[in-house]
Amino acid sequence: MLDQILPTRHPLLVRIPGVVVMLAVLSIGFAWASPGFLSWPNLSNVLAQSSVLLLIALPMTLVIMTEGLDLSIGAVLSLASVSLALVAVTTGSLLLALLVGVAIGAACGAVNGWLVAWLRIPPFVATLGMFGVAQGLALAVSDGQSITGIPTSVQAMYSGTLAGIPVPILLMLAATLAMHALLYATPFGTYVFALGGNREALAFAGISQRRVLLCVYTLAGAMGGLAGLLLTARLNSGHPSAGIGMEFDAIAAVAVGGTTFERGNGWLPGTVLGVITIGVLRNGLNLIAVPSSLQVCCIGILVILAFVFEAFTGERTGAQV
Repeated sequence: MLDQILPTRHPLLVRIPGVVVMLAVLSIGFAWASPGFLSWPNLSNVLAQSSVLLLIALPMTLVIMTEGLDLSIGAVLSLASVSLALVAVTTGSLLLALLVGVAIGAACGAVNGWLVAWLRIPPFVATLGMFGVAQGLALAVSDGQSITGIPTSVQAMYSGTLAGIPVPILLMLAATLAMHALLYATPFGTYVFALGGNREALAFAGISQRRVLLCVYTLAGAMGGLAGLLLTARLNSGHPSAGIGMEFDAIAAVAVGGTTFERGNGWLPGTVLGVITIGVLRNGLNLIAVPSSLQVCCIGILVILAFVFEAFTGERTGAQV
């Protein structure tokens, strides 16, 4: 019924966003500054290092499309990482560790969704509070120390390959396809677009806005738990503050990719391009020996330039409802 109210949308039927231009410019610039930038080992490394960010940026797109925000995802990522690391070290089970990480992430996301949907607390305030809770729990679980002795089965989730392709890249592809199908080929995706663009249509169709919001935030938390597995495997340890700051990169990737903070405009392929753009930026800056303290500054400049570019070329990219 809701599909009859909302116009048909397609994720690819939009104009080329500024992120494509920025990605091309950065790639050309870093290829000129560092001859090894365009080598396959380095490009593969860029994609692998972007895998954790992509797993939290994809659901962040849905959160922002509902005119929300999740500032807690970095701390939730850290909490999931130390929790699953502790379980993995104690039991040696990859599956059990993954289940624990995803369950903890989903629980944090569900609390966020409940606060936003039922208590009507602004997303900024609710998720900022969860940031503090998750960060405190991560420090308590790990006693403020890195959890080492990670089993090889967990390490293989980042360092392993399948058919010659790094496992993180395969996970990125699988997550992107799954989220793409969820957003563009299911009723739930229609509801997400409507939450940001036409909430009256949801009410007219008898769809509970609260339940959709709860599902969106729970999904974001669960994906944070899954990302925690890759983060732990990448660091070969669980650190209570390893994910802090990644919420900034995730929001930046979504914004650079063309998703707006109002009207339900969102473009999931743009988020993927935004993640890759930030990955290219960080990798290129590392190759030319730019201090890490300045890299966050450069990402902020990238976000500003994206909006400036869009201001001069037209409205922000997005599949509108």
